[in-house]
Amino acid sequence: MQEIRYEQRNSVAYVTLNRPEAMNAFNFNLLMELGQVVEAIRIDPDIRAVVFTGSGDRAFSVGADLKERKLLTEAQVRRNLNKIGDVFTMIDQLPQPTIAVINGFAFGGGMELALACDFRIAADEAVMGLTETGLAIIPGAGGTQRLPRLIGEAKALELILTAKRLTADEALHYGILTQKAAADQLEETTEGFVASLLANGPIAIQQAKFAIKQGMNADLQTGLAIERKAYEMTLPTEDRVEALTAFAEKRKPVFKGR
Repeated sequence: MQEIRYEQRNSVAYVTLNRPEAMNAFNFNLLMELGQVVEAIRIDPDIRAVVFTGSGDRAFSVGADLKERKLLTEAQVRRNLNKIGDVFTMIDQLPQPTIAVINGFAFGGGMELALACDFRIAADEAVMGLTETGLAIIPGAGGTQRLPRLIGEAKALELILTAKRLTADEALHYGILTQKAAADQLEETTEGFVASLLANGPIAIQQAKFAIKQGMNADLQTGLAIERKAYEMTLPTEDRVEALTAFAEKRKPVFKGR
């Protein structure tokens, strides 16, 4: 059985962690497959948005496969740690907007995958958290860096140091989630959100994401320079001309990503 299930519908890529019997825990094979899929998505000009989710109805992912980890040497654990960090950085740096659809438990590395995405939509029944300190380790795939950038240092310290498990309502309150929905409406809610992204110019979407991501790690003046360069990338595009033409003709624009 493939440990990553991949599907492309129109211009949207759907990436599903496919180890439901292990609550989609990350073993090394899954990480290798996930890295290959993400790299293929990165260079595909036809993909305009990416949705990550977990197989089954129990978990998005419960993080590292602890059964596998018990059998690994220290060198192999380091290998896995480096791999998961590298793959999540690849996801973070995808040019397309990314959405984690949290359909159940999301702990440890599972939560870190969700944090590597741009947006998070969860089922009402979902439970999530960076719970590593309860196992005498720390989040090692970006959690200590991405969570404080998302919700602030004090709140991130609280959640990580207490290994707190959050309900969907709590995660929404903390600012971790973009939206939440009943489990039977999760797909519809996700599709509606994706549609709101696809309605806009794909090159503009990617350049805006680039400007925000790069500018967040720079001082204001550098960030403004990054923004100006990103704006200039949209000027020669066919989509920009189409938007102006559609406005004049009082119709919706048809963007082609060119």
